[in-house]
Amino acid sequence: MRTIPHYINGATVSSTGELPVFNPATGEIDARVPVATSALVDETVALARGAWESWRSSSLSQRTNILFSLRHLLVQRTDELAVLITREHGKTIADAKGEIARGLENVEYACGLTDHLKGDFSSQVADGVDVHSFRESLGLVAAITPFNFPIMVPLWMAATALATGNVVILKPSERDPSVSVRLGELLAEAGLPAGVFNVLQGNAATVTQLLEHPGVDAVSFVGSTPVARHVYQVATQHEKRVQALGGAKNHMVVLPDADLDVAADAAINAGFGAAGERCMAISVVVAVGDIADELVDRIAQRVDRLTVGPGDDPASDFGPVITEEHRRRVLSYVTTPDPGVVVVRDGSAMSTASGFFVGACLLDHVTPGTRTYDDEIFGPVLSVTRVANFAAAVALINANPYGNGTAIFTRDGNAARLFSRQVSVGMIGVNVPIPVPVSSYSFGGWKSSLFGHSHMYGPEGIAFYSRAKVVTTRWPLASESQIDLGFPRTR
Repeated sequence: MRTIPHYINGATVSSTGELPVFNPATGEIDARVPVATSALVDETVALARGAWESWRSSSLSQRTNILFSLRHLLVQRTDELAVLITREHGKTIADAKGEIARGLENVEYACGLTDHLKGDFSSQVADGVDVHSFRESLGLVAAITPFNFPIMVPLWMAATALATGNVVILKPSERDPSVSVRLGELLAEAGLPAGVFNVLQGNAATVTQLLEHPGVDAVSFVGSTPVARHVYQVATQHEKRVQALGGAKNHMVVLPDADLDVAADAAINAGFGAAGERCMAISVVVAVGDIADELVDRIAQRVDRLTVGPGDDPASDFGPVITEEHRRRVLSYVTTPDPGVVVVRDGSAMSTASGFFVGACLLDHVTPGTRTYDDEIFGPVLSVTRVANFAAAVALINANPYGNGTAIFTRDGNAARLFSRQVSVGMIGVNVPIPVPVSSYSFGGWKSSLFGHSHMYGPEGIAFYSRAKVVTTRWPLASESQIDLGFPRTR
């Protein structure tokens, strides 16, 4: 059985495998992954900090060339990487390739670092005085990433962090860790110096040590809300800069004037893609007015056409969930539904002795205060909530503790504009069910979906991974020498 290594200082580092890595499509242990010892964490931090001294001084053109080379290699190796992701995560090959493509977008954005890192200059702000600013790297970034996007989220973090002159220790999910090591190897092939990007395998104890380590300057995290809150609290207590993105309960509002076929297609695509294991998945369809029965019927018809199977089977629309434990949790919402909830489609029949499969589930008459509505299920379970009008839909969303993403389906431009302005959510789609911003904007939610003040990638990512210096300069003539203890003035 294979053992997945660490990737430290430009080379794979083997150690005894301790945690099982499953193939979710078979339910069998496919590999083992080690847990970094405390000594190895300390050693990796020291190596990375040593590499920072030269990497922070590298030219912007050198960094750009490496990122361009990485982009080329990722495109070239897409098929290989997609197979590796599917083997450990379970998502379809097509979905894995889509994940790689979205990660590539941020690499391409980071390639424009000569523009992103430009400072400002003001001449003659006072007599003979000029002011300019520039941005510098923070140092060592700990990137802690989730299982559901094992290469996209690392690329969101690492490409920006490396572009701004930081060194990185990536701690990937122990559920699907192989592709992170492959990313390290591709970065080395692209020309990245040894020690600038490292991968430490491990568990919660590994994360805690990184959060508390005095050699770590910043922490980027994506995961569930309870863990995001914990990461933020611990890391900030240890005086680190932190961005911690948490969970979601994303609503898709369908107004009476919407094209119901388009809305039903969108609900299927956004609700069941990647088995619902996306933080931007639509989990609640909000039917406004008297369209609910017809909308539910159209969604149900589409559910019946979905094929669930192994991710490497081209006939599969989506694959298994990540673990047997998670499979049982997801099914509990369907096999023991909340009072009043109507199970329109029951995917529990997909449960088999092998593989962590859950079929597409559709639940109607789901209301706030129930377990189904309040929990982030993170599986192929789509709920329908019925409200009387537009105002009730907005109030429903704003009352939810999460504020990651939401969408509205309508032909009414004014309704869409009001919705965009009134909902307390970070990312909004108008007839777009999964409104993940392009790389020149930034990704992240509000409320309990984000801890810290910075969103991921884009302009906010550049700002998070760097800090500004402002230099005020004057070159006085010798004849101007004088003593003045007054406060500096600009006029």
